[in-house]
Amino acid sequence: MNRYEPYDALTQDRPPRRRRLWLWIPLVVLASAAVFIAVFSFKIAAFMATDFPTPPPAVVSTATARFEEWASDIQAVGSLKPVRGADLSVEVPGVVDQVNFDSGGNVAAGTLLIRLRDFDDVAKQRTLEASRDLWQANFARDQAQLQRQLISQAQFDITASNLKALQAQIAEQEAIVAKKTLRAPFAGNLGIRNVNAGQYIAPGTVVATLQALDPIYVDFFLPQQIIDQIKVGLAVALKVDAYPDTNFTGRIATIDPKVDAATRNVAIRAALPNASRRLLPGMFANVVITTGEATRYITLPQTAITFNPYGNMVYLVQRKTGEDGKEALTVQQTVVTTGGTRGDQIAILTGLKEGDEVVSIGQNKLQNGLAITVNNTILPSNDPNPRPVER
Repeated sequence: MNRYEPYDALTQDRPPRRRRLWLWIPLVVLASAAVFIAVFSFKIAAFMATDFPTPPPAVVSTATARFEEWASDIQAVGSLKPVRGADLSVEVPGVVDQVNFDSGGNVAAGTLLIRLRDFDDVAKQRTLEASRDLWQANFARDQAQLQRQLISQAQFDITASNLKALQAQIAEQEAIVAKKTLRAPFAGNLGIRNVNAGQYIAPGTVVATLQALDPIYVDFFLPQQIIDQIKVGLAVALKVDAYPDTNFTGRIATIDPKVDAATRNVAIRAALPNASRRLLPGMFANVVITTGEATRYITLPQTAITFNPYGNMVYLVQRKTGEDGKEALTVQQTVVTTGGTRGDQIAILTGLKEGDEVVSIGQNKLQNGLAITVNNTILPSNDPNPRPVER
């Protein structure tokens, strides 16, 4: 106690004023929190009671699920190849002396196409042939003398050896002379001529291409999962961009006896008649293989399907009549099982029945129970055999 403060016996046992203040702080905080919660709850209740305007129905296009007959077809892409084809060239260098063909002509097997200058080689061959004639006479004379024992066996063996060596040299020279000419290895159609008389050409220079075009092959690949449906002799139909309105037909000629380890595909070759020569090697082709009878599937445009890792979905249109007697349209998401595709169409195996109406355009703005408005002025393509159109 301060010595200057008067003594009051009535106040000596009271707690200090600061301790009383700390007792009131928790009460004030609790009261403030209660007031805040009450005000916040009132505002939330008022917000929930507010009558917000209903969003307009989403505008979508729809399609109707229908049964269609699908042939049991397997589609593939392939490339056309000739039955026989080669780029013709010479084996030895030289100057072209004769050209005996024109661009685009048909030739028979063995036809002489070009000849290189071979004067020196032919002259050397004739010299060797003259020496061979001399040694053949020596051989006949020594053989007669050996029989009468007028010469030794060793002398006769030398004569025989020289004759054989000359015969080998002549055969070698004949091969050199033969390489100075180029002949058609098979019958076919020649391409553009790339050489002229008087031109020097090196080994490997392509003189022209020779293609046998009738029949013609188409090579394509199929996955190993469907190889059991393919057999030699099965009919194929083929289309190329050059003749979009023409179907070319043929049959499977060969099935490769092994599966490609990298792609797990099997190489298939079909042969097609090509008397018109319209199909050319190197063309890209669309191949269709008919493997059985037609099958009925419920089909939709592919745009109607929402593909997800956990399942494929469609939005099914539901029609209900309200209390006011007006028809209301809503959507309900439905899981479907999809099958194969044909052009713009896709087969539905389970999840829909014939006549069901589904959303075909505008699914990205939908959710279950959402009201919709149908506008089918613009529809997705639903062509089983679409073709590119130039615009």
